[in-house]
Amino acid sequence: MSAPNWTNPETLVLHAGWRADPTTGSVAVPIHQTTSFQFQDTGHAARLFALSELGNIYTRIMNPTVDVLEKRVAALEGGVAALALGSGQAATTFAVMNLCEAGDNIVSSTDLYGGTWNLFANTLKQFGIEVRFVDPADP
Repeated sequence: MSAPNWTNPETLVLHAGWRADPTTGSVAVPIHQTTSFQFQDTGHAARLFALSELGNIYTRIMNPTVDVLEKRVAALEGGVAALALGSGQAATTFAVMNLCEAGDNIVSSTDLYGGTWNLFANTLKQFGIEVRFVDPADP
């Protein structure tokens, strides 16, 4: 069955990324409160860990409940995908590490969350990424 062509934001908020459960008929997204998932067999596990098959390995990597959230955000934003992370610091780190490589430099305000300051002032050096800080009060 193809996905409906929903465009109304209110409809997307309620329905994007989820279809009624075929077994129970439930239209509410279930909350999967688990950390780990069972594999069908060793071949299934090997395919999941090799990323040749999409599926659940460990909840911090992928979780069915978070998958629905990501699909809804992507639908609302008109994107092809979204990624939900556990904190703003994780989002900052993920963005910088995916956009920058050794030899790059970032210009940043000095007005930062302490964890971000530490990431920029110390950790990124280990990856060859330079951060130059500027005082936003002194343009």
